[in-house]
Amino acid sequence: LLATRGLVWTETFSRASWFLTVVSGAVVALGLVAQASHFGRTFRVFALSLLPVLILVGLATFVRLMDLNREDVGLVAGMNRLRHGYLDMAPELEPYFSTGQHDDRAGILQTYGGSRAVAFTADRNRQPIRQYISSTPLLIGIIDAVLVGALAGVACSALDAGLVTAIVVVGVATLMTLAVLTVIHVRGVECRTWPAYPRFPSPPDLDGE
Repeated sequence: LLATRGLVWTETFSRASWFLTVVSGAVVALGLVAQASHFGRTFRVFALSLLPVLILVGLATFVRLMDLNREDVGLVAGMNRLRHGYLDMAPELEPYFSTGQHDDRAGILQTYGGSRAVAFTADRNRQPIRQYISSTPLLIGIIDAVLVGALAGVACSALDAGLVTAIVVVGVATLMTLAVLTVIHVRGVECRTWPAYPRFPSPPDLDGE
């Protein structure tokens, strides 16, 4: 299980790094074309051709990272079940375990947090907001939203829209894309990530209930 988690994390970092490399290369290419064409028609055609490809790659990366996160949670649940089995055979070892031994959300968060003080909050069924904000899929989603905004801005330039109109369109496109991706990420975590029927749920007294 630990080796498989290592493979999952390796793919996560590789996909995120690869996407950022592609975006960086595209930005350099856009800068060179903009300098050569003085932001003229050639630049707009090039940007309108390149940005949709980047957005498609970014969305595919976003979806794959969500899948990898779900796989990692499943592996952590399996490791927690093994610890639960160890403690069934030798309950006296319980003080020496710092990670979870239950396969529900509270137990999995205990393993991720490393201590009960971090993992168990007032609501054991609530995902800590900091984990959403710092998650790799959402960070990639932010970049995707910026790319959508850039595409909207180039489209406004191609249509000779005014500056104010372009700013509004870019802002709305970016915020709407970010909102949609955030909702998809949160719903994916809440509805598809955690075990629906844990075999070894945490006892109520672990979080003060």
